[in-house]
Amino acid sequence: MTEHIQQVTLLRRHQVQARTGLSRSTIYARIAAGTFPRPIDLGGGRSVGWIEAEIDAWVQSRIEFSRKAT
Repeated sequence: MTEHIQQVTLLRRHQVQARTGLSRSTIYARIAAGTFPRPIDLGGGRSVGWIEAEIDAWVQSRIEFSRKAT
């Protein structure tokens, strides 16, 4: 059986803020509301990262929502 290892890129909080334009508090408020991708635990207590593809999909969904609203 051949296993395909899918490459996943993780983004740190500052990178997520730069891509989305959201502040730290807004990111965590939206996570709590269930409207933003949850980070994954990177181990070591407080280290987390977001899956790049999930952030890109969220940004794309905001673009699509924005275009439909106008």
